[in-house]
Amino acid sequence: MSDNVAIVIVSHSADVAKGAADMVRQMVGDEVKVAFTGGTADGALGTDVAAIMAAIDAVWTQKGVAVLVDLGGAETNTEMAIEMLEDGRGERVAILNAPVVEGAVMAATEASGGSSLEDVRQTAEDFQS
Repeated sequence: MSDNVAIVIVSHSADVAKGAADMVRQMVGDEVKVAFTGGTADGALGTDVAAIMAAIDAVWTQKGVAVLVDLGGAETNTEMAIEMLEDGRGERVAILNAPVVEGAVMAATEASGGSSLEDVRQTAEDFQS
């Protein structure tokens, strides 16, 4: 697996997060690391800052990590997780303003070609326009 921008999917639903991640893997293959997190530890709807940090850590790459979120709470918790990353790594993590499934697929497709985090962000965000 190359050192491309990685993708993290954060959803209030574990099933939604896993499904979106599975779709990305099926469409892009192993060229892009993909992680997901969704729901709470007890299986309820929600997101968890520690789980988001763990997902980012699981796919960390020096090129950066693009994160897609489903609802406002997921975005807020992702922002907190990014702020808590050590060693300035938060500067290489971006929350993309794009639909979770379509945005993740577009971002991963762009990332698979070795693009920068900013190019990955632009591709995913422009797709919805």
